[in-house]
Amino acid sequence: MAVGDLMRLIAHNAPELPKDCEWINTARPLLLSKLSGNIVILDFWTYCCINCVHMIHVLSKIEKKYKDYPVVIIGVHSAKFKNENNSKNISEAISRYGIQHPVVSDKEMHAWALFGVNAWPTMVIIGPTGRIEYKIAGELSFEQLDQLLSGIIHDAKSAGTLAKHKSSIFIRSQSHQSLLSYPGKISFSKDGSRFALSDSNHNRILIVNSRNGKILDSIGNRDCGLDDGRFNEVSFSRPQGILWHNDSVYVADTGNHAIRRISLTDRHVDTIAGTGLMGSYAEYGLSYPACSIQLNSPWDLATDGRTIFIAMAGLHQIWSYSIMEGLISPFAGSGIENIGDGPLEYAEFAQPSGLWLQENTLYVADSEVSGVRFISLSKGLVGTIVGRGLFTFGDRTGSISDALLQHPIGITGCKSTLYVADTYNNSIKAIDLKKNSICDVISGNGKESMCRINAPRCDTLPLFEPNDVKIFSNILYITDTNNHIVRCFDLKERCMKTFKMSE
Repeated sequence: MAVGDLMRLIAHNAPELPKDCEWINTARPLLLSKLSGNIVILDFWTYCCINCVHMIHVLSKIEKKYKDYPVVIIGVHSAKFKNENNSKNISEAISRYGIQHPVVSDKEMHAWALFGVNAWPTMVIIGPTGRIEYKIAGELSFEQLDQLLSGIIHDAKSAGTLAKHKSSIFIRSQSHQSLLSYPGKISFSKDGSRFALSDSNHNRILIVNSRNGKILDSIGNRDCGLDDGRFNEVSFSRPQGILWHNDSVYVADTGNHAIRRISLTDRHVDTIAGTGLMGSYAEYGLSYPACSIQLNSPWDLATDGRTIFIAMAGLHQIWSYSIMEGLISPFAGSGIENIGDGPLEYAEFAQPSGLWLQENTLYVADSEVSGVRFISLSKGLVGTIVGRGLFTFGDRTGSISDALLQHPIGITGCKSTLYVADTYNNSIKAIDLKKNSICDVISGNGKESMCRINAPRCDTLPLFEPNDVKIFSNILYITDTNNHIVRCFDLKERCMKTFKMSE
């Protein structure tokens, strides 16, 4: 689609950003009027949104190309979820996604209203004379945005309105030093002696001794890339989902829009699905050679031994990959972002981010509708356990019919109980399917963890946006993502402690 088909010309003067906006990662507030001569891109985003994350990566490429041009990017964070209005949480998101431009927190949605925004993401592009040139809702490719900026720069140079130098803007460093960096998902070997962990922002996969925490293998050279080969040669891009199956570990290489296979016997990594480019659509009912088709932000994996199910967060679908045939296809979800039950092809998901397969049922942490969904593999039907819609969320336990979650990302189970990483409530919830009830296993929102007060080694550091939870031998293993650690919660002793790891 041509750029001109996506844009709407605005052509009126841009107002100043509201004074009540909080500037997070720059030294002082910026005035648009002081950026005369610069092209200013206002990126309206919210950090839960996968489409916004895609645009962050596009803007990063734009920043690199136009680093010597008067092009200024300002992120305007207009939160969807309550949790996203916390400045500390936004700062973590800035660090996690490596954002290198100023960001303001639009807590009251005043900037959102002032600029007439109604969707995430939206770009508002202001020309060198202070006039709004374009407002763009939805995702743009790098090529589309590059073409648009090139045109504005050409016209501004001809008119003599382009500044000779970019305005100087100070960006605060968001770096931190720790063994792990925003750990994502976890998966156990069959005997439980080891687990695989996606160390997402270090762009690597770790194989860990589950008894003493010793890191047995570090797979990936920490560079962000898509290189196959030996363990120390390969590269990943912010990997998330992990699946240990036989002598292989499968990886949802989210930033590369690919599925990778780690052979533990050959000590080799191969790309088995995806091209490295982000896809947008695949026709339902057809199977494709897996390395010939573009995927879109795969986030988690589960298997029945023959098929790998993929939470395709960017397409709001579940896909399936045949291990023997190497074919891939959409499995469930129309691609419409919402909550809708029914036959596989017509059901609706909203950024599915966690999978757990038990017997003949695939459970889904459906993050954007704050839901837990299920797929009956025998009946070919999608249903809902918890979740009411894109803008209905909270932190309420009790009966399943009354319960509310907030952007859950991880899920696991044992018999008739599901355990959910209720990410934006900083909690782990237990869903008793027999009793139709939900309770806190570990409480969130800054409260102390639900441990015995005098229990030995009990760790009361609150969870901070946990991404995953997996159960083994009556212990919940939790990727405590924003704390950059793994936690263990003993369900019998009601005691949580940090899982000590060493290289």
